[in-house]
Amino acid sequence: MTYKVGINGFGRIGRQAFKAIHEGGFEDLFEVVAVNDLAPPDSLATLLKYDSTYGRFAADISSSTDSLNVNGKSIAVSAEKEPRKLPWKKHGVDIVIESTGLFTSADKAEGHLKAGARKVVISAPAKDEDITVVLGVNESNYKPDQHKIISNASCTTNCL
Repeated sequence: MTYKVGINGFGRIGRQAFKAIHEGGFEDLFEVVAVNDLAPPDSLATLLKYDSTYGRFAADISSSTDSLNVNGKSIAVSAEKEPRKLPWKKHGVDIVIESTGLFTSADKAEGHLKAGARKVVISAPAKDEDITVVLGVNESNYKPDQHKIISNASCTTNCL
């Protein structure tokens, strides 16, 4: 099964999650179908292609008024401030990567579920989430049928 992914916040963390899927060989498991960010698609395309820390992303990247095109695949782009108004249901999103740094409580992240996503993974420490998962430490505690809002701990925790 391929899970459809939406990324909310296409800053450094959102872009690196996107690249990890594409460069890490996870494209059979995850398909990024939508990105939400307040920046225009042409800026998102440039930032995805060129990174002063991680280098150039080896992909054919272009944009239109409402999409990013990566290696011939179109990815919907929106610029919505409120998670509950995002087009996750329209795009069949299973998992949202919440990487804005703004929606780090269960109450705020729940808007993604109301918009049609099945799961939300918050890329930061969260408040009142269903579970915080640190790979290599407690991932066996994750229960897919119970946990809908998941924190991936912090960037610092994951770099250790």
